[in-house]
Amino acid sequence: MQLGDILDDFTLDVATGGLEITHVDIDSRECVPGSLFFAMPGTSTNGARFAADAVHRGALCVVASAPIDVPAPVVVVPSTQLNALCAHASAAVVGHPETKTRLVAVTGTNGKTSVTSIVGELSRALSWNGANIGTLTNERTTPAPPELFRTLAALVEGFDPTVQHSVVAMEVSSHAMSQHRVDGLEFTVAAFTNLSHEHLDYHGSMEEYFVVKSKLFSPEHSHRAVIWDDDSYGERLAESTALPVTRVSRRDASDVVTSLTGTTFFWRHHLVNSALLGDYNVDNALIAMTIMSVLGADDAAIAAAMGEVVPIAGRFDVVRGPDVTVIVDYAHTPEGLRRLLEDVRSLTTGRVITVFGCGGDRDRAKRPEMGQVASTFSDVTIVTSDNPRSESPESIIDAIMTGVVSGATVVRDVDRRSAIARALKEAAPVDVVVVAGKGHETTQIFSDLVVPFDDRVVARELMG
Repeated sequence: MQLGDILDDFTLDVATGGLEITHVDIDSRECVPGSLFFAMPGTSTNGARFAADAVHRGALCVVASAPIDVPAPVVVVPSTQLNALCAHASAAVVGHPETKTRLVAVTGTNGKTSVTSIVGELSRALSWNGANIGTLTNERTTPAPPELFRTLAALVEGFDPTVQHSVVAMEVSSHAMSQHRVDGLEFTVAAFTNLSHEHLDYHGSMEEYFVVKSKLFSPEHSHRAVIWDDDSYGERLAESTALPVTRVSRRDASDVVTSLTGTTFFWRHHLVNSALLGDYNVDNALIAMTIMSVLGADDAAIAAAMGEVVPIAGRFDVVRGPDVTVIVDYAHTPEGLRRLLEDVRSLTTGRVITVFGCGGDRDRAKRPEMGQVASTFSDVTIVTSDNPRSESPESIIDAIMTGVVSGATVVRDVDRRSAIARALKEAAPVDVVVVAGKGHETTQIFSDLVVPFDDRVVARELMG
């Protein structure tokens, strides 16, 4: 696509408009011959520092908010236009895939991955084209525009053109909203799951966290809203948004029966028989089914299709051994962990033994809260490493331990494999071991290396 065509919508007339652009990038290491490189400002550095590297790798032109001295044309735009132009260019160069499918945005502290995964699976079970973008499919929960639009283009390309309905459900994080990663997208439905303590190192306060999330629920971004209003922030959002709202509540499910083999309940007078485990997945299913209903699917068909939705990787993921049951879950917030442990408690007559840690270089304020939750709702808690990153694993554990409740049985074991082994050795056949925090992840990140580590694989290995 010619550069002039990309820039024309922004009334930018440059002499290099005839350059043939084949790729848009914001990471110089991903530039190839034909790239258009956007020198985006970041939280710790500025893309302008890497413009020369981008050109060296093949970038034909650089877009920046200030002049840069590189051996290639530089298009200077106001900083207020940089994000919008990056999104527009990213979409244009891959053929505007966002216009070829309906988009669903899911935001909230917990449940985004589960809800988007369920929406994707329900769509396919209903013989629609369906896919999802988020934690399980991309490195970031919500990719930056170049990667996001390339992913969308690949998904749409794989859709059956003879199918009438196409849906892509996307996790939209608070970081994505504040960093304008979804600029240029128009969501048919935006859904809200809940809001609790997370990312306060980035947002500063729960109020700012909420304000950033709520921006998704404006006519600028979305047409309709599906909101979980059992959450106080959800209720507030439902009252304040200008969008048409469909509220979702646990009251929408009746006769709920959960076990370690599946879940059944009634929704809008239709029986739902689900392979998803855990009480919190009833909430996620209700949100996803309501999204599908708002999109026009038949309620009876939606309820029946839930039977085809398979368990989601790393979310209440059961690993069964000969003598013990292990549940691996991504719960990494105080509220997410509380909800998980309460669900496990309701499903076992034995003890709940929990292994968890907290990630390094992330929200430090939640660490004592995580310690308090784990030690309150577990019979035995083993505090270990998560992804320490650049921090000392021991210092992270120290912070968690400050929140442990008096009298609780809590031990510390900095080695995650050793901690899981200790929990398995402690467990009797009626007990359940919960390994929380990393879920689907297959690596463990330290300051100087990344090592293979999958809680599910490790648990199976240790159980023989």
